[in-house]
Amino acid sequence: MLLLPAPTLFALAFPSHLEAYFCVYTPGTTFCLLQRQPAQEQQKNAQERLILCLFSAMAAKSPHWYSYLQVILSREIQRVEHFQKAENTLLIVLERVNAIDPRFTVDYSRNLEALEFALCAAEDEVTMQVPLCIDADDLLIQECSGEQSNSEKVNNGNHQIPGSCCFKVPKDGSHQNWTKEDVFSVAGSTESSGHIVPGKVLCLLKELIIAAIVHCKSQSLIRPGELSAERLKDDDVQLPLLISSGWKMICFNIVPVIRRKQGALKLSNSWQEMGFPQGSMIRVTEEADFIPTSYYHWRYCTNRSILKLLQIVSSLKGYHLDSLRLLDQVNHENWREESKKGLTFHHLKMVLLWATHLFSSPEDWIYLEGSVYRLLVVLLCCLVTKNLPHFLYPGQNLFQDDGLDLNNLYPKVESFACSPEPFLKFHFTTRETNTHQHMDNGLKALLHLPAEDKSYWNTAFFDMLLDKVTDS
Repeated sequence: MLLLPAPTLFALAFPSHLEAYFCVYTPGTTFCLLQRQPAQEQQKNAQERLILCLFSAMAAKSPHWYSYLQVILSREIQRVEHFQKAENTLLIVLERVNAIDPRFTVDYSRNLEALEFALCAAEDEVTMQVPLCIDADDLLIQECSGEQSNSEKVNNGNHQIPGSCCFKVPKDGSHQNWTKEDVFSVAGSTESSGHIVPGKVLCLLKELIIAAIVHCKSQSLIRPGELSAERLKDDDVQLPLLISSGWKMICFNIVPVIRRKQGALKLSNSWQEMGFPQGSMIRVTEEADFIPTSYYHWRYCTNRSILKLLQIVSSLKGYHLDSLRLLDQVNHENWREESKKGLTFHHLKMVLLWATHLFSSPEDWIYLEGSVYRLLVVLLCCLVTKNLPHFLYPGQNLFQDDGLDLNNLYPKVESFACSPEPFLKFHFTTRETNTHQHMDNGLKALLHLPAEDKSYWNTAFFDMLLDKVTDS
């Protein structure tokens, strides 16, 4: 059991339609209300007392789960503050980049990145997109055949094209700013005058960032030690900047992005939009992002669409995001190898989206422990079948070519499902060796079924699987 010094102050985050409260937890007791935040000199009403009593009852019933979660939540507010501080420094640099070259815009809507950074247990890196100021809908998109056959796909009219592609500028288009030599490669044809080269865009953006940093330091807009550009020397499809958050350095991977409108995502006829508000899939996929994948090619990226879905999940009642928080922390503490290889936060995000879809009733997410197990049954099934389908493009296996040792990972996750209590504590010293506990072979055979028949992803199979796992 997780032991905490008494008393311990936590920031307790209730669902979004309620306000936040500060609570005191003393080992062996329930939570008690200390102070409302933001501070208001009003007496607690009956609804507030009811909510507190319900939470206290749940915490008393499953102390390991809720104690572990509260430690995670207690650091989340601080992580957001760290992110915002470092982000402010980055925005100063990007604003200067935009002042030098208006073709690179500043996107101030960073709430998606902040949400992901706050939720993720690993504190190392965050991707920041720099949108290009271009009317991408007028560009000609050309498939790059034979390359990255397993990459993500995007709808283009009534068909899909591979994620690796070129953007050509039509001869009759008005894209003078994007036909300059610093970003353009001339290649005459009947339809286009050439194409925008992502490698040239990256080189130009790198030069602009360096010039912006020099200017900001000379004007004392950035303090000494607040930003490091040492990693910009590496040739890559993203530009890393190390920025101080006041506590540690955060690596912002800056990526130029072309955003293009697209038609409604074409899902299979058997697909039903369960678990999400109606129209969610259309809203999050109506705009396609393309980022560099090599010097000459762009690729379709679903990262922003997935984060938008995660933001939608955050508005649902229940322990959806708390389940993700908890499993990601357990993964970070117990499941990852010393080499840091293993499940990533991106994998677990996808597991949460599938669980939200498969367990679509709000009653499925009332309790923390039951919510976590809904993610677990999806994860176990994916590990056994060695297939984690992309939520928007189920034909893409996110485990493929990831270098994961799924055979070694499965017993760790299974052991947590069988006996979670030993895992629900933080390792401040050397990690303890976990003794794996195993489920019966009959359950593992059931986990294989979705690999043999894809229809299991669209039935009540996972409800039955949940009952089997929780009864093991």
